[in-house]
Amino acid sequence: MGQDLSNYRKVYNKRELSKKEVLENPMELFQKWFYEVEEFGGNIEPNAMTISTIGLDGYPKSRVVLLKKYTWEGFIFYTNYQSEKGKAILNNPNVCLSFFWNNLERQVIIKGTAEKIAENLSDGYFESRPDGSKLGSWASDQSEIVPSRKYLDNRLKKFEEKFKNQEIPRPDYWGGFIVKPISIEFWQGRPNRMHDRIIYTLQKNYDWKIDRLAP
Repeated sequence: MGQDLSNYRKVYNKRELSKKEVLENPMELFQKWFYEVEEFGGNIEPNAMTISTIGLDGYPKSRVVLLKKYTWEGFIFYTNYQSEKGKAILNNPNVCLSFFWNNLERQVIIKGTAEKIAENLSDGYFESRPDGSKLGSWASDQSEIVPSRKYLDNRLKKFEEKFKNQEIPRPDYWGGFIVKPISIEFWQGRPNRMHDRIIYTLQKNYDWKIDRLAP
């Protein structure tokens, strides 16, 4: 089995990243790009991001999660702290986030450290979730091996009965992480593979050093 993909080629020519567009703080540029991606359309979930962690087995692993908030401090997402992802972060908080916005031929790559957010912030977000999502947080022992789909469905029914006609509390093993960046790279596709790459690197005095990288 095999397929030659060498003829898959695309010309990148929608935008450029010029010096005048490079803002002093990378979070400002991230916000600008995020708004532009939303306005342009074509990305179903512009807040979808890939997070890469180093697992307890020593191997890197990447998966897509949803960004739920970004602030001057960093990028917030939610998960089960006892999942493979959660355990990996608690063991080694150094992570990488990446966004790929194909509609504008853009990537953002973030290296940083992850830490738990305050419990009251996790409570506030959990309360905003639909009941079905809340129940799913209780029913799923995320990343654990299960015997069947029926087992999962029965677990969900169990918690539907347990919390019937009452508020569904946040499990103490479920909550948010904030990734505080140490570097953020903005990648804009350009013709002839001469892409624009601007990287911000956090300095000891908390200023950002800005450099252009070769494509």
